[in-house]
Amino acid sequence: MSRSHPARLAASVAGALLAAAVLAPVPAAAQPHRAAGSAGCGAPTDLTPGASTARSLTVDGVRREYLVHLPASYDPDRPTPLVLSFHGHGRTSDYQERLTGMNALDAVVVYPQGVTGTDGKSAWEGAPYSADVDDIAFTKALIDRAGKDLCVDPRRVYASGKSNGGGFAAVVACRLADRIAATAVVSGAFYPQSGACDPRRPVPVLDFHGQADTTIPYAGNPDKGLPALPDWLAGWAERDGCAARPRETQVKENVVLQRWRSCDGASALEHYRITDGGHVWPSTAPNEDAATPTTIDATPLIRKFFAEHPLPKRAGRSY
Repeated sequence: MSRSHPARLAASVAGALLAAAVLAPVPAAAQPHRAAGSAGCGAPTDLTPGASTARSLTVDGVRREYLVHLPASYDPDRPTPLVLSFHGHGRTSDYQERLTGMNALDAVVVYPQGVTGTDGKSAWEGAPYSADVDDIAFTKALIDRAGKDLCVDPRRVYASGKSNGGGFAAVVACRLADRIAATAVVSGAFYPQSGACDPRRPVPVLDFHGQADTTIPYAGNPDKGLPALPDWLAGWAERDGCAARPRETQVKENVVLQRWRSCDGASALEHYRITDGGHVWPSTAPNEDAATPTTIDATPLIRKFFAEHPLPKRAGRSY
């Protein structure tokens, strides 16, 4: 049984401005070449455009829950991007939906629900406290289901997440590089339990992390095996064949943007270092994480990054 509820777009002026920024047209130069649509193109759907619906599927004998949001602009004959957004440790798909504002994207957005881990809180594979389930298999099943039920562009499937969910979004990039076009991570927890990362192609990554984050420290946490952010970024730059050192741009008084150049296969690595940023989803309006706004909005920046990085044709997989 599924349940539907209206899309949660902020009614405040700040929320309206955010939505406008997210929905603004992408410059022609950034428009990706349109790939053939998935098997669900042209088929009717019982999902309501502009609303979110709770759904479930069974993977390896485990019932898994998720929310799926259909954009108001959804057209069953137009291939639409698919964005997966993974919540943090102890959070829910509903919380992630409210936190990120990704319902404003012109994309099908799926908010998966993690399984209760060893500490009694929801978690994703790769963390020391996660349950013994295959979340990569769950992710594959979600992509397959979306492609069969809806009109999805297979070259524009993306993963994003925060904290443990952000770390898992990076794991998804490592293991599903033939299906995930790019990944965005906020306050990512990159535990060694995730295993080695050996993607089949260079995967574009956009990363946000605050230097005042006490939950997942920017300088790392050796006791938990968490790397310092500069070390993790350097590892991804090497993996993608990027220049060893990034170029830095001061975008706000408290925010530095690092960009690694000359990455292999038109890949990209970008990192927003927020001097006074805590363990929050960056937003210029109060959100579920914090009543105090930050000076940048992560969601519009993620939307722009995703629009600029479709999956290369040779790496794509049809549904």
